[in-house]
Amino acid sequence: MVTEDAENLKVIGIKGNFDDAQAALKKLLASKSFKDELKKKHISLSAANSVNFGRIIFQIIYHIHSYLELVRQNAIVMGEKVNLNVPSANFGNLLGGYYAQKMGLPVNKLISSSNENNLLMELINTGSYDLRGRTLQVTTSPAMDILKSSNIERVIFDLYGAERTRELMSDLDEKEVYTLTDEELTTLQSLFAADNCEGEAGKAYIKSVYENEGYLMDPHTATSFKAYENSKDDGVKTIIYSTAEWTKFSPTIAEALTGEAGAKDIDALQMIAKKANIEIPAMINGLFDKKITQDSVIEKEDIEKEILAFL
Repeated sequence: MVTEDAENLKVIGIKGNFDDAQAALKKLLASKSFKDELKKKHISLSAANSVNFGRIIFQIIYHIHSYLELVRQNAIVMGEKVNLNVPSANFGNLLGGYYAQKMGLPVNKLISSSNENNLLMELINTGSYDLRGRTLQVTTSPAMDILKSSNIERVIFDLYGAERTRELMSDLDEKEVYTLTDEELTTLQSLFAADNCEGEAGKAYIKSVYENEGYLMDPHTATSFKAYENSKDDGVKTIIYSTAEWTKFSPTIAEALTGEAGAKDIDALQMIAKKANIEIPAMINGLFDKKITQDSVIEKEDIEKEILAFL
């Protein structure tokens, strides 16, 4: 990201984590003064992550496509139910599965697979979403290092209505916790199941799948395998969603495959390429020779000012 060099593109680093970035984004989307300033420049504001419902629409398609692919492969017959097992944190992809199910896709269970930041698992298994005393854990699956999941709110809205959603979200903002009623939890569990997989177990799955199937997967995808192992006896075919590309996480992959920890990105990529007898993709290899052009790292409170200065 820091080597992007298009004139109309700016990358801003913030001092904080994903939750801080998402909170800042939502603040910008809601800021009338910011949008008024953009309007003067004939610019509209949008978002590419799953705060933007347009992204959810595309994610619905993943689930329909993967189901039809199983039918084409004669792995299932049309109408047969499947489990959808998705690495989850901000919950957008699994929300797409939920909507696909509502649209008629034959789904048995929607399975949420978390890492060490397992609030979604706790919500689905206990009915409580509790941020009190929780600090974000930095893990081997960083895109899932999220405490305040944005899209679970959309599930709650659809299941329990606007008034109850407002009540629960207010509790989360003010008390850092909300709890479903027994009846609400029963409804949630009729649709969803959840498990979590920590880093060392994930690396073991990466190694096992590579050695047995020849497939290189990233550490986010690996979190789904524990939930699969614990649910496969139900006799229902499961689709596991590979949600990221392995080259972005080469130190973790290299450690999983070779047992050697601490390699730098380029060294880890070379270790994996040698181990798997593959070429490092040219686009990835070329990054290491590109000039760093994006060096803005700011406090999260200064994002609006930084964007307006760029424009």
